[in-house]
Amino acid sequence: MKFGPVPVSEAEGCIAAHTVRAGGVVLKKGTTLTAEDVARLAEAGLSELVAVRLEAGDIGENEAATRLAAALAGRGIVTEAAFTGRVNLFAAAAGVLTIDAAAINGLNCIDEAITVATLPALKAVVAGEMVGTVKIIPYGLPAVQVEQALAALEGLKPLAVAPYKPLRVAVISTLLPGLKPSVIDKTLRVMTERLAPAQATVATDRRVPHQEAPLAQEIAAQAETADLVVVFGASAITDRRDVIPQALLAAGGRIEHLGMPVDPGNLLLIGEIGGKPVIGAPGCARSPKENGFDWVLQRCLAGLPVGRAEIQRMGVGGLLMEIVSRPQPRAPDRLESAPVAGLVLAAGRSTRMGTRNKLLEPVRGQPMLRHAVEAQLASVASPVIVVTGHEREEVAAALAGLDVTLVHNPDFASGLASSVRVGLAALPEAAAGVVVSLGDMPNVTPQVIDRLAQVFAEQGEAKAVVPTLLGQRGNPVLLARALFAEVAQLTGDQGARRLLDAAGEQIVEVPLDDPAIALDIDTPEALAAVDRTES
Repeated sequence: MKFGPVPVSEAEGCIAAHTVRAGGVVLKKGTTLTAEDVARLAEAGLSELVAVRLEAGDIGENEAATRLAAALAGRGIVTEAAFTGRVNLFAAAAGVLTIDAAAINGLNCIDEAITVATLPALKAVVAGEMVGTVKIIPYGLPAVQVEQALAALEGLKPLAVAPYKPLRVAVISTLLPGLKPSVIDKTLRVMTERLAPAQATVATDRRVPHQEAPLAQEIAAQAETADLVVVFGASAITDRRDVIPQALLAAGGRIEHLGMPVDPGNLLLIGEIGGKPVIGAPGCARSPKENGFDWVLQRCLAGLPVGRAEIQRMGVGGLLMEIVSRPQPRAPDRLESAPVAGLVLAAGRSTRMGTRNKLLEPVRGQPMLRHAVEAQLASVASPVIVVTGHEREEVAAALAGLDVTLVHNPDFASGLASSVRVGLAALPEAAAGVVVSLGDMPNVTPQVIDRLAQVFAEQGEAKAVVPTLLGQRGNPVLLARALFAEVAQLTGDQGARRLLDAAGEQIVEVPLDDPAIALDIDTPEALAAVDRTES
């Protein structure tokens, strides 16, 4: 291949190396010049351009990329038509991406003209997701290089998708006194969502005491009909002699490996019974956030091996720093002894809304207040207290079925301060802090609350944690117990802002790119705007 300046008079059949603009003529880079193009450029006064001329034995970038992509694509991979020397590869079905890394690395080492990029190996993918790309750098290259690359790939098909299988999954939860049924229910919902991409199902939901004998009996029974057994323990697995590993052995199963180099997800057990996988889930698997449990579950659902060797190779990339709601690995002593509670203020009269109680107005098909409360329930905050006042019965009805504690403020008409006092007085003594939410902020997510709780766990001296948007403070706010004594000084509509003033320099601000922390719905116009946004 020749590259360089070419007289326009000799440019027919060449490839324009750069976009050419001359007079009113525009030819994009990569264009193969025709006799008509050459004449137009000459008429425009151009005498020379930088171009590429393929020589005998060369092939064009698109042909090279097409042939290499075809050699790379294995089961579950489809390719698109080549363009500008590039062919993208896509998953044809949902599953787990498998890659022969040595083959890909070898291909990239043949010549700088040939490049292949892929997603990480063993990543969960969905149908239509781009998983790799072949890019030929120059406009052409010697055919011998392409043949060398194809010979290295012969019979390998190093890029493939192991499709998910619609497995029947048995979920067993162990119980201890104090473990709320709502925790188990939430765990089951999260598990169902995890299985949905694979079209797998929770075939059975069993709940047994956190004891070896009844758990062993249940594992053995469920393994008869289920394809996969998952055990959520009321207590974390810390040793092979713990309840869940011993129950698996007593049921006739085998422990493959305990622990994994993925955080969160360290305390995971993988085993088998009757040739079927058994997973002892770590505590973080109760959360929808990605963790080590996802990696193991996805591979089981795709029929890929997950044994000791596979687990031990998960450490590189296994520190999942993007997860915001996992304060326990950061400050276990503080969180175990002093959990964070939730408080939702729902006592106001909604005077700016007119005659309607804004908290009962429908947003996304349910009362506005219910969104704020459900965000607290889906977070790490526990328990969740709701302060009622105006239209007490109607507010309670709007929260029917939710696992919250309602406390009434008979003095709600005096302002927000009285509701804050009533709410804090209802908190358990063990609560080291409380996340205070407003009932008229329906778009605040559990992730925001979890982020405040994480920062609180990390900042041992913080008296308050508050989110900010573009430098402005928003809601909800987290107040440490050290501030609760200041509540007696609140009057009228003074609320958390007054307490933040008392915290002084011991306030930690958390910048968030989330407009929801600054959006309260307290006028008909604001409600109408939310309705328009959601429609």
